[in-house]
Amino acid sequence: MNPSQPDQQGYYQPDQNQPVAAAPPPASATPAPVAAPPLQPVASPQPAATPIPAPILEQPAADLPEQPSDDEEQYAEQFDDAISWSAYEYIHQEKGKTWFVIFSVVMLALLGVSIFFQQWSLAVLVAVIAAVIVVSSKRPPRELTYSLSGDGLTIDGKIHPLDTFKAFGIIHDGGEYSVMLIPTQRFLPGVTVYFPEEAGEDIVDFLGSHMPMKDLKLDAVDRVVRLLRL
Repeated sequence: MNPSQPDQQGYYQPDQNQPVAAAPPPASATPAPVAAPPLQPVASPQPAATPIPAPILEQPAADLPEQPSDDEEQYAEQFDDAISWSAYEYIHQEKGKTWFVIFSVVMLALLGVSIFFQQWSLAVLVAVIAAVIVVSSKRPPRELTYSLSGDGLTIDGKIHPLDTFKAFGIIHDGGEYSVMLIPTQRFLPGVTVYFPEEAGEDIVDFLGSHMPMKDLKLDAVDRVVRLLRL
């Protein structure tokens, strides 16, 4: 049958002897490969920075205390221990009957003059002084314990710090020796302490290492007191 001629139903039939065109292959389900982006150069890891140590500044050497010499150490050890001794609190002088008679006459005369001029305060003062002298003359002096150390002068348990005194002096009163400590505050009486002669060198050396020594002597009042045996 000619392909150009239709069949009985009016359809054109292909020629059996004419080769049939091959159908195009079906589209593949696999997607087309996508082009990969260009490779970027990978930076090599940088080594960690090593900290640079700060420069060490040389510190000036601290002023070290001077080491005491052997002589100074021996001198300090010499006064580490307290110097102790015992002595009477004052010089006791015996008073006979003659002394009491003279003393009574003098006190009565002063009392009479005070009353005559109506000096009542002076009369009371004379009476008080007379009573104190009579009582103290009947009482013997106490024997006290003294000591010198870094804490100060201790008199029968009472401490007198050394920094409350500015100087000292030795007084030789007959056969007795005493040391007088002069206070730093004005108008305060000095502290007088008696000591045995054998302890004098240690006492002078100790006090001399803490304060200056002055040349002291009995004043006029002390001489009158000694003369009257008060």
